[in-house]
Amino acid sequence: MMEGTAGVSGRRNADEALLDDPAALAEHDPGGMLRFTASAGAQVRESAALTAETNLTALADDGRPRAVVIAGIGTAGRTGDVLATVAGPRCPVPVIPHRSAGVPGWVGAADVVIAVSASGRSPEALGAAEAAHRRGARLVAVGAPDSQLQAVAERARAPFIPVPRRAPARASLWALTVPVLLAARTLGLVKVNEADLAETAARLDADADRCRSTAESFVNPAKSLALGLAGSIPIVWGSSPLATVAARRFGDTLSANARYPVVSGALGEAGRGRVGLLDGVFGGLAEGMRDIFADQEETEAEGTRLRLVLLRDGGLNAEDDADEPLAVEERRADAVQTLAERRGVRCDVVTAEGGSALERLASLVAVPDFAAVYLALAHGLDPMAVPAITEMKELANQ
Repeated sequence: MMEGTAGVSGRRNADEALLDDPAALAEHDPGGMLRFTASAGAQVRESAALTAETNLTALADDGRPRAVVIAGIGTAGRTGDVLATVAGPRCPVPVIPHRSAGVPGWVGAADVVIAVSASGRSPEALGAAEAAHRRGARLVAVGAPDSQLQAVAERARAPFIPVPRRAPARASLWALTVPVLLAARTLGLVKVNEADLAETAARLDADADRCRSTAESFVNPAKSLALGLAGSIPIVWGSSPLATVAARRFGDTLSANARYPVVSGALGEAGRGRVGLLDGVFGGLAEGMRDIFADQEETEAEGTRLRLVLLRDGGLNAEDDADEPLAVEERRADAVQTLAERRGVRCDVVTAEGGSALERLASLVAVPDFAAVYLALAHGLDPMAVPAITEMKELANQ
């Protein structure tokens, strides 16, 4: 056995039958990642209540900031992307996600830093909180109660929003995102009201029900998506800025939970180069040589192929200001679907639904979140236990 693979287990090919066996799913998911994923709606409600109990009034006393920096890594860092897209192009100040230690060199007393860490001990969030305090910037901290991050916030006399650690960080997107959005609302940067939060939580609950382990693959959109991706190289593109956040989130979960290599990003950027992947050795070249009369097992044995997942967001109002016209985004999405079809590259489409930007984001995130877990389970992988992550931390801290 190769050194370092002692904790690695699973199977090379996905077991489709396992996904329709709830008992087998439970056996392969001893840490309860499916249960944590299903808690997204509850996370929205709990975090909204905890934020409401935190006194954020001092945050707005000094008026509108020059800029807002959201500091964190991994899922915590993704909250900054959510804020930037929900705030949209009409946001009166720059919203800047920051994933490195400390804060940008220009941050000072005119700015706000929101430090986010599920554990409350990530070096990126701690470094940012301490740097913000030293420079006199307004600080808000979001993370586990009784943590190092809370201690830093208390020393800085800054608001701290406690988010209990009920799930792994990668399954806590909504628990961490809601406090960031509500802090930004206090600053007058976003219009997220209680109805938006309630509808978002309800959307997440409904999708969790559709994607439950007892729902068979032919009616379960997450299981169907997972089976479509099995054995492929996924390419996940978002048609709009909001959909791009969801695409990158899907890339995160496919890598961490299912251990799949993923290309993810904005469809607009893809059209300037990455769309060429559809012509490549895993795309059109491979599909052009495929025997259309071969059975599925023979086809899978011929080699790995691309699978395109397109997250489409038709937008809320075509009259709203946007980075580019909605019609352009829609034509581009139609075009890439046509390109994929012409080259024989299969394409799955997830379409946004909902009456607010936050609910539409939830509708693009929920099913893919479950799909990444089901794909892991189909390969016999425990989505909670990632030996490489543990080993990486040990090696980096030597």
